[in-house]
Amino acid sequence: MKWVKFRIKTVTDAEDIIISALYDIGLEGAQIEDKVPLTALEKEQMFVDILPDGPEDDGIAYLSFFVEEREDGSLEVNGVPSDRETIVSQIRQELGELRAFMDIGEGSITVTETEDIDWINNWKQYFHQFYIDDLLVIPSWEEVKPEDQGRRILHIDPGTAFGTGMHETTQLCIRQIKKYLTPQTELLDVGTGSGILAILALMYGAEHAVGTDLDPCAVEAVEQNMEANGIETGKFEMMIGNIISDREIQDRVGYERYDIVVANILADVLVPLTPVIVRHMKTGGVYITSGIINTKEETVRQAVEAAGLTILEVTYQGEWVSVTARRER
Repeated sequence: MKWVKFRIKTVTDAEDIIISALYDIGLEGAQIEDKVPLTALEKEQMFVDILPDGPEDDGIAYLSFFVEEREDGSLEVNGVPSDRETIVSQIRQELGELRAFMDIGEGSITVTETEDIDWINNWKQYFHQFYIDDLLVIPSWEEVKPEDQGRRILHIDPGTAFGTGMHETTQLCIRQIKKYLTPQTELLDVGTGSGILAILALMYGAEHAVGTDLDPCAVEAVEQNMEANGIETGKFEMMIGNIISDREIQDRVGYERYDIVVANILADVLVPLTPVIVRHMKTGGVYITSGIINTKEETVRQAVEAAGLTILEVTYQGEWVSVTARRER
């Protein structure tokens, strides 16, 4: 499959209005390249693992739109046949109209062709093996180095929707799990995603784990990562549903059952989750939370204490926070 890429050089302040204008002529799904740093809210909302530090913002932005090229060489925009010249002309016209009342920068257009864009796997170029203390985390497409042969290794393929362990919040959870884990641990991982936290707990000796997630795709991701790490099928049970509001899921998960509950979720989800999750913990059970941007630390602290839990410790990495608490009775 061939794609034609239309790339526009503009300024960051004009990104949204240009995308909106070109949407009207049938160009959708803009790829944005700029150097604008993320706000705290954007970091919390994105909550992604692969987020390298970028260079200083220079105000320049590039917007790219991809149009499929058909076998006869024509292009197709919203199901309507077109061609490169027509699309470029339409883009120029829209940019010209915008330039009359706002700064759009250079507004130049370049057209290139690419084959077989692998939208699903392009992210892999950013994910490489790395260490979390004594643990090596490695994807399937990389080899274990000779010097790491004796190290504890977590094989993880997150797919496009789930975590890799790179994110600070995941690492905060991993360290807390290792601290409180025992060979008898029954663990509940809320929002399990790729299953990385539950699988790691089992690797370090937990007895059994249950994971819940809203996304059905998590089932396949967990199965693949269990197999990659040699986890027995009966050791990790997956459930799809909302444990906050779905009574059936709550019943299936079980009450007063878990020694450790880990929830690496956004702070705004932890607030309603916490009073629900207490019922699933054993007396003396430990609640490990993360996904908390530092500006939301106090909000989560208050929710944890309001649920009757005792805060044991608060740990930090970068701009992220983990709150660990215990059910005393």
